[in-house]
Amino acid sequence: MHEHASALGGSGRVVSPRRAVALRILARDPVGVVGVALIVTVLLAGVLGPELAPFDPAALHVRDRLAPPGPTYWLGTDELGRDLLTRVLYGARVSLQVGIVAVMSASVAGVSLGMVAGYKGRHLDSVIMRIMDMIFAFPTILLALVLAAVLGTDLRNLSLAIAIVYVPMFARIARGSTMVIAAQPYIEAARSVGAHGSRVLLRHILPNIAAPLTVQFTVSLAYAILVEASLSFLGLGVQPPMASWGAMLSTGKVYMELSLWPTLVPGIAIMLTVLGFNLLGDGMRDALDPRLRTRGG
Repeated sequence: MHEHASALGGSGRVVSPRRAVALRILARDPVGVVGVALIVTVLLAGVLGPELAPFDPAALHVRDRLAPPGPTYWLGTDELGRDLLTRVLYGARVSLQVGIVAVMSASVAGVSLGMVAGYKGRHLDSVIMRIMDMIFAFPTILLALVLAAVLGTDLRNLSLAIAIVYVPMFARIARGSTMVIAAQPYIEAARSVGAHGSRVLLRHILPNIAAPLTVQFTVSLAYAILVEASLSFLGLGVQPPMASWGAMLSTGKVYMELSLWPTLVPGIAIMLTVLGFNLLGDGMRDALDPRLRTRGG
């Protein structure tokens, strides 16, 4: 309690030294540093993919189909002779776009619902959380499959389907954290001077529940990319000829006896991306832990 209160200003807002200490702890954590390095690499691949790619992602080189890595095709070619390096670079953009849009949408909706439920309580809390429980009751991939089949398979609908799946996770975290913070004396003080509920939520509560939400955001990105790859693998995600890691795995598995590269290359890309977000999530969890912040300060 005292540690929490000392890190707050008079208005209950988070002060900058906490963030500085957290960043110092994260910078000294080899797990977090490796995670950041992997994510930066994938982000650069997604942003600079068209400039870095040596070929057009849809260009066919039939004579060089299923070619192994070499000086012309650094990571080999697929069953149609398309350059795997080029398609992996373009696939990074698709995976990141879907994952980031989906998790950002889920976090905005989930945090808003969870904060309102935790702050208002009573009947509104019961209604919101029962709806979240209904969504949460379905297995993640199954619900995503159903939503993708109903909504369609373009990027916007795919992001929306994944976002709906992850809303309850953010809502639960936001609700629990809001209930704890709402019981603090400075929240009661803000209410007593007539602060509006929305002001209390945005100015006093949201900054103080940001730590667990930030960790959840990072971890959810990893799983959202996995869900996108799974849907594309099953034919309900990104459609050909657009490059997608999941779709590349789906087509590549047919030719594994002839060449492992069409499956191995996108598989490694998915693995490294998911690993990067998970490592960053672990590093951020440790950096934002109050005991480690005290030790780091």
